[in-house]
Amino acid sequence: MNDLRAERLQVMLSPEELAAVDDFRFKHRMPTRAAAVRELLKFGLAAAGVDAAAGVKSSSFGVFGRGPEGHTQSDPEGSKED
Repeated sequence: MNDLRAERLQVMLSPEELAAVDDFRFKHRMPTRAAAVRELLKFGLAAAGVDAAAGVKSSSFGVFGRGPEGHTQSDPEGSKED
């Protein structure tokens, strides 16, 4: 397990909330619900003006990078931009 993800957070969702997460996940071709929730959390924190991880990109955590054609698997060398 990634040292940066040592904590588990359990969340109960309504069927409608879960459908919204799944819709976001599939629309953005994300590999897991957890990846989608992390991305949504990052967006929410940014919208609230909270810089939770200054200078850290989601691709640094191995979820995905953004290529010219949308989301792509991250480069192990970390050379892709977010």
